[in-house]
Amino acid sequence: MANGIIGKKLGMTQIFNEKGQIVPVTVIQAGPCVVVQRKTANKDGYDAIQIGFIDAPAGKRASKPEKGHCEKHGVAPVRVLRELRIEAESPLKEGDSVLVDAFQEKVKVNVTGISKGKGFAGVIKRHHFAGGRASHGSMFHRAPGSIGGSSDPSRVYPGIRMAGHMGSEQVTVRNLEVAKVDAENNLLLVKGAVPGPKGGFVVIRQEA
Repeated sequence: MANGIIGKKLGMTQIFNEKGQIVPVTVIQAGPCVVVQRKTANKDGYDAIQIGFIDAPAGKRASKPEKGHCEKHGVAPVRVLRELRIEAESPLKEGDSVLVDAFQEKVKVNVTGISKGKGFAGVIKRHHFAGGRASHGSMFHRAPGSIGGSSDPSRVYPGIRMAGHMGSEQVTVRNLEVAKVDAENNLLLVKGAVPGPKGGFVVIRQEA
């Protein structure tokens, strides 16, 4: 059994738990997925599976290299591919299905996705700097302040927090609880929010 699956974020809603309390959840279309390639320690240096999200319309728009890669391993074309580490003794092979029924309610999962892009942002929005005084006469409101000395070190150290591109980067949210599994409709309801916009793809991994 695979320890993860590819999903498409459909949006957020809320459900009632057994105590009658409202619980915010993210609805994810989890699969169906197919094992496109099996990687082994002997051939590739590590044990893993490459899985693809089955989406017929997207499969038709797959590029030549994507179609060739899938045909080489005997599966229908897919566009969204992700890799999952597995144990060497795992029975999974190319062509096997990875379905949402591999998950159970109440288990903890890690969800990885690409966060929403915010464009160019200043240090207050991007890094939560406090900024300067807002009083009359101040000329230091939303500026970043010093980024390095003039005579020493006469340069800017790598990693200094500055204004720049915000978001649109890989983010993993850990220890989210699976609230509900709808195997019939390939839906996974996860408590809380997950990275990315509606329609964005995420990888849901079960905690070891």
